This record gives sequence, structure tokens and C-alpha cells, in this order.
Amino acid sequence: MSEPVRIAIDAMGGDHGPETVLPGAEISLGRHPDTQFLLFGDEAKIKAVLNGHPKLEASSRIIHTDVVVGMDDKPSQALRRGRYKSSMWRAIDAVKVHDADVAVSAGNTGALMAMANFHLRTMPGISRPAIAALWPTLRGESIVLDVGASIGATAKSLVEMSIMGSAMARVLFDLDTPSVGLLNIGVEDMKGVEEVREAARILKDDGVPVNYHGFVEGNDIGAGTVDVVVTEGFAGNIALKTAEGTAKQLAAYLRAAMGRTVRARLGYLLARDAFQVLKEKMDPRRSNGGVFLGLNGIVIKSHGGADAEGFAAAVDLGYDMVRHQLMARIEKSLVDRPAPPESVRSPQVAEAEGKT
Repeated sequence: MSEPVRIAIDAMGGDHGPETVLPGAEISLGRHPDTQFLLFGDEAKIKAVLNGHPKLEASSRIIHTDVVVGMDDKPSQALRRGRYKSSMWRAIDAVKVHDADVAVSAGNTGALMAMANFHLRTMPGISRPAIAALWPTLRGESIVLDVGASIGATAKSLVEMSIMGSAMARVLFDLDTPSVGLLNIGVEDMKGVEEVREAARILKDDGVPVNYHGFVEGNDIGAGTVDVVVTEGFAGNIALKTAEGTAKQLAAYLRAAMGRTVRARLGYLLARDAFQVLKEKMDPRRSNGGVFLGLNGIVIKSHGGADAEGFAAAVDLGYDMVRHQLMARIEKSLVDRPAPPESVRSPQVAEAEGKT
């Protein structure tokens, strides 16, 4: 039998803390009985909730912490105040010291990224981490990154994200050669900023271990044109929030329309099964959870306002990343990657190579 997956939970993270986080962890435990949890946070508050979840209690160990990172804390403030003592830091540290295989938090995104980047550091060959999110599409699901880890991107970092996103797609979608597209304002080669065009030129090289499709536009994301969509964090985060807002807007329109007249209510009753399928496909909880890629350890970010089902989806994602050896696959892809051309090497690397 495989070794259990050990998941470190920031029990104090998110808008509701243990009251949502712990029931979510128990839902995930029901789907993955071979899971063990380390719960970091206020022991008294955790125990008060855990008493009502005996199965989770039997699979968990509580580690008390005194500090909670606030949802409005600035990353620099969280690092100064919450370092070493907060539930968020201790969950990340458990991954660092190999007490856990993955950390999951619904806390402050900026603080979580700052702490994870500071403590775990980036993998060799990765210049910056990225947040990868699952995106429901007409074909199933795609992976989109970066959705908010950093603003802007060099050609080198876009290539790195393509490699990491491809590795993640192989894990989640069981694909040998997932297709990768660069998000752009058009599909023509001459469109877009220079960094995006340069990344495209590199990815077309047969030596890069990525099945590069070409440029994709915003409408291609939902269409599922490619398995992995790569962009910089500013555009990716706007696209993500726009899609989430649009899904809620359409759901509100449908609810209003279905209750407007007797005929509409009758129509809803007749098509209730179809509407249930639509509701499930549009439910953002099913795709909750962003993976911090490029670090020496796996960290999952859940939406702060997620309910128990949403948080469970984030825990499930962490479980899958560990069970299917995401880190090893990314490392292998980076080893197989050829050296970047001079145009995308950092001045420090170029200078170091010139001295050898």
C-alpha cells in the first residue's frame, strides 16, 4: 500500500477559519482515506470544531500557533509579524522540513506567496513562481497560469511556466503531450509584446519539452482550445476574476428568469435535470484551488471565501499533486530542457558563463 499523503492545513486561514476549513478537510478525507493532516492554528478553536468531526480527528494532529495572518495584511507585514509563529508559516515549514507533502491555506494570497517563496525558494532553473488554476471549459478543464503570483513576465519566465504547466496537465489530465498556448491579443505571429513573441520563438524550438500550439486569445480559454494557457499574472488574474464574476452573473440571471412567471417556473421543473448539470459546471467551488508552481515544495491556495465543499476541492488538488508526483515531473522537464538562448539569459548567468 502507498504511503499516506501528509497535508499541512493552515486552519486559521480564510474568511471563516476552522469552521469552514476543518469540515472541508473531512470531506476530502472521505474521498481520500489515505490522508493524514497536520492542523496549524489556535488549538482551542480547532478542538472546538474537531469534536464534531471524529473521522478527521482520528487522522489529524494539532500544532498550536499564536499568530494569525490577517486577510488584509501586507505581504511584508505578514513576513515580519507572522514568520516562525503563524499558522500559515508553520504549515509551509512542515513542507520545508518534510513533515508534510503539501500545504493548503485559504489565507491572504500575497502573504502566502511571499512566505512560500521566502521559505521554500524556487526550484533550480526557475526564475519566479506562478499560480496555476483549473479552468472549466467546453472540452472539460484547462490549466491557466499565472493567475496572480507576479506582475509582468519575461520570455524566460513564460517558457518556464509553459514547462511547469505542461507537467501539471500531464498529472491532472493523464495526457502524454498536453497542448500549450500563449495568451495574446491575436493569433498572428506579429501581434503582442516582444516578450510574448520571443517566448513563442523559443517554444517552437523542437528542443523544448512542450507541445506548443501557438498564440490563443481570451475566448479560447473557455473553449478549451489548449490544455494549458500561459500568461503573466496581471492579465491572468483579471481573466480569472472576470470569469468568476460572469459565472455568478449568469447564475443570477437564470434564477431571476426562472421565477418570473408561472410558465417559466413550469419550464424550470421540466428541465430541472439540465439546469442541475449547468449549475454544477458553473460552480466555482469545483475548480477551487491554485497551485504555487516553481517552488521546492507544493503549496495550494484556496479562495478565502470558499465554503467547505470549495476548500475540500483545494485539498483534493493538493492530494493529487502529491500522489502523482508533480515535483518530480517538473524537475524532469526542467532537466530535459535545453539551455535558453542568449537573448533570454539573465545578465548574471551570462556573466558567470563567460568566466568559466
